[in-house]
Amino acid sequence: YPLFILLHGGWLLALLILVPPDASANPALVSLFVVLQGLRVWIIASLGQHWTTRIIVIPGKPLVRCGPYRWIRHPNYLVVAAEIAVLPLVFAAWKIAIVFSLLNTALLAWRIRVENEALRRQPTN
Repeated sequence: YPLFILLHGGWLLALLILVPPDASANPALVSLFVVLQGLRVWIIASLGQHWTTRIIVIPGKPLVRCGPYRWIRHPNYLVVAAEIAVLPLVFAAWKIAIVFSLLNTALLAWRIRVENEALRRQPTN
């Protein structure tokens, strides 16, 4: 968990420090970033009171199978991965997009394994 805080904080700090204040923004990528925020709202709304950034399993509670969870097991991770790439690309900061996308991929691979193991025994609806 602390590694995610460091990664995401470092990503935001890199954007703040390395993207010039007068950098022009790509309108199409800004639109894509806004769509990603809408997807995040849908994901959080689908989980309702059970949304959290931590891995918490309530014994006997069925897995959520509504909203984007009907099709994708970890939709929030896809949104985060897209954000980490898209926001720097809005400002043509492709090096930030590549470096932090690679770091995020490595961290998510570990996180998804841990989360899948925690969820493995949960009933499904």
